[in-house]
Amino acid sequence: MTKAVTENGPGNEPGNEPEKPAPERLSAAETWRALYGYFRPHRAVVALGALCTLIGAATGLAQPLAAKALVDRLGGDESIAGILVVLTALVVLGTAIESIGAYVLERTAESVVLAARRTLIGRLLRLRLPEVERTQPGDLMSRITSDTTLLRAVTTQSVVSAVAGGLSFIATIVMMGLMDAVLLGVTLGVIVLIGGAMSLVMPKIARSTERAQEAVGTISTALERAFGAFRTLKASGAEQRETEVVQAAAEDAWRHGVRSAKWQAVAWSSVGLAVQVSFLAVLGIGGARVASGAISISTLVAFLLFLFYLIDPVSRLVEGATQYQVGSAAIARIVRAERLETEDVAGPVDGSGQDGPASVAFEDVTFRYREGLPHVHHGVSFEIPGPGMTAFVGPSGAGKTTVFGLIERFYEATGGRVLVDGRDVREWPLAELRAAIGYVEQDAPVLAGTLRENLLFGAPDATAAEIQDALVRARLDTLVERLPDGLDTLVGHRGSQLSGGERQRVAIARAMLRKPRLLLLDEATSQLDAVNELALRDVVAEVAREVTVLVVAHRLSTVTLADRIVVMDAGMVRASGTHAELVAADPLYGELAATQFLAASA
Repeated sequence: MTKAVTENGPGNEPGNEPEKPAPERLSAAETWRALYGYFRPHRAVVALGALCTLIGAATGLAQPLAAKALVDRLGGDESIAGILVVLTALVVLGTAIESIGAYVLERTAESVVLAARRTLIGRLLRLRLPEVERTQPGDLMSRITSDTTLLRAVTTQSVVSAVAGGLSFIATIVMMGLMDAVLLGVTLGVIVLIGGAMSLVMPKIARSTERAQEAVGTISTALERAFGAFRTLKASGAEQRETEVVQAAAEDAWRHGVRSAKWQAVAWSSVGLAVQVSFLAVLGIGGARVASGAISISTLVAFLLFLFYLIDPVSRLVEGATQYQVGSAAIARIVRAERLETEDVAGPVDGSGQDGPASVAFEDVTFRYREGLPHVHHGVSFEIPGPGMTAFVGPSGAGKTTVFGLIERFYEATGGRVLVDGRDVREWPLAELRAAIGYVEQDAPVLAGTLRENLLFGAPDATAAEIQDALVRARLDTLVERLPDGLDTLVGHRGSQLSGGERQRVAIARAMLRKPRLLLLDEATSQLDAVNELALRDVVAEVAREVTVLVVAHRLSTVTLADRIVVMDAGMVRASGTHAELVAADPLYGELAATQFLAASA
């Protein structure tokens, strides 16, 4: 972002800043395949809209012929009333039919956007965690919002404009050829010359539009980051700095938007230029042909009317090409989002034969977050039968939290096996595996909405009695009594209306409502005061009588309560046993117990 501000400062004019590397583009074949995929379910309705457009265009083609007949009759004594009625009827009928076609196409365009958004939302919410961690959330959101909005133009307007414009163009050229081949040659010469210049402009429109959309994604990302840590932003006095970051992205979007608008203006002005130059050429040469007797004056008038009528199909062709260039940029970004790897979480959860506490085992597990990064786990092995509580301890960066991520299959082990109930987690259907697990993350996230919605997030079918039991066990019942709307009180963005300890208790209650066979607690009581920690420690101990509980803990009071302790260091299991055994046998654990644990519990 700093580079963008330095190279493309506010004082630079659009088009003068250095070019950024263009994002990877789809080939024309890939773009058309993707385009047809969006277009295909609506092809019948789009065909109807195109038919209405063509009928409207056909009525327009008849108007110059009627005008020719009118001019011919002006020289005689025949009545022109009938021709005037026909001309009026053609104008009214053509306008009405084209209006119907325009409505059908606009309605279909909205349906295309809705379908694309549904598909994207369904895929993006099923992305694998590493994909989300590699992609900025704000950029993903812009694919669903602004990119799909651009998609509406190319899937209907571009296709229909190109087809209708192309057919109307051919029909008009044929009619003009029947009028006078010489004047047609003059007209086509001018159009081909200016059309060749326009073909150089179209790729610039696509390139500028895609870069503008990338910048819009950057705006969303920057805003999401700022609002996600709003208190930190204000406490750090960083409002101005963050404002400058977002404004730099907005200026970048403006620059590329202006560049796209510039090239689109060139394309559209070329249409007017082609027609005007053609008109002057036809008027001069046609006047000479009338004077020589080669054609009649009525033929010249009709030809000029056809020439002006040619503005519409040529405009449609230019509009189709322009919208295609704009839309292809959006399609490329949408397709790239659709290619991100997703999880298969569909299907019913089969809980048969899965009563009682789960067992967990790691067999020589190795793991790194992606190629090129150092390994986090180096042959981790342990076995944990259920029920009971097992605590994972060790220095920061030892790989404790990663153990939970591998059990939940947020990540896939790069070597070895992770077993739940003696079965490799890769063989479990994801929905079935996660239905057996309750998970409380380290930062205990609470979602915007009501307290009730947060509690039911993982167990939407929980009864009122089960909710009340979870509230009591998590020591939230007194909080609910104090809240103005009880369980229906809004908790704010990311639970901003709750304290850190309250958010942790909400997360614990939410996990317990799932009635898991395996409960994962990642420093779940780190923000609780001594009274609430003691109370929840007793609740966890009670739950551990029937459920397998794994805890990442930094407090001695939690660790000493565990039935077994696994000591991790540098991505390996260093030792395991009870608190007393490890204090006597393992120097690292003894040091942690004497320093970190005691300090954390002080």
